[in-house]
Amino acid sequence: MHEKPLSKIVDELLRLRRHASRSSQDRSAPSHFGLDPALVGNFAAGTLDPQGEAALADQVARLLPFHWVLSNTLTEAMTQVTDHLGGQRELMAWLDRHVGLPQLVARLYVVMGLLDQYSENSAVVTALRESRERTPYPPGLKGYLVPETDDETLGGIAFKIEELLGDGRTEEAAALGLATVDWLRHVAPRAGELDPKIGDMGELMDHMHRDIQATAV
Repeated sequence: MHEKPLSKIVDELLRLRRHASRSSQDRSAPSHFGLDPALVGNFAAGTLDPQGEAALADQVARLLPFHWVLSNTLTEAMTQVTDHLGGQRELMAWLDRHVGLPQLVARLYVVMGLLDQYSENSAVVTALRESRERTPYPPGLKGYLVPETDDETLGGIAFKIEELLGDGRTEEAAALGLATVDWLRHVAPRAGELDPKIGDMGELMDHMHRDIQATAV
């Protein structure tokens, strides 16, 4: 993963998204998902071998989409892993080093973090709204967008990406991530005109597009 997008995401990347439906909040991770206590303990102690670390990264990646509905035991284990690494950004960097599902999940969570941030920027929302006046449903986003474009539009897409990952629909999650990144790349020049402080949005989206495309699951 390119370092610049990762440096832009906030520390509290994993949180309950306001777009989550009641049914989604009531979901729990499949019973066969979990964190092996021995792997977690050895990882925290710095004694886990590369094969065990790869196995733990895969377990963490499968659980992340359910991070806000995990049992207390799993939450404590996930916190132990995250704390050992130094925080949530460091967790994403660690997952990114493991090719396959962990890497894809890490890169999509960085995209989600950026979407959450841009959803709060009025210049980005305006640029998206103007774009949809010309193209109501950008390529790859029909079925994911409601007619109105507002400050919940990007956050809603972020929630859907997370939901798709939780359902095991990784190809769809990656495709939605790419389509959204492409949309933001397209509107970046206009958003930069309205708010020069986000002039690097196009560059960030270029990095994320290459990162997601280079990920194989």
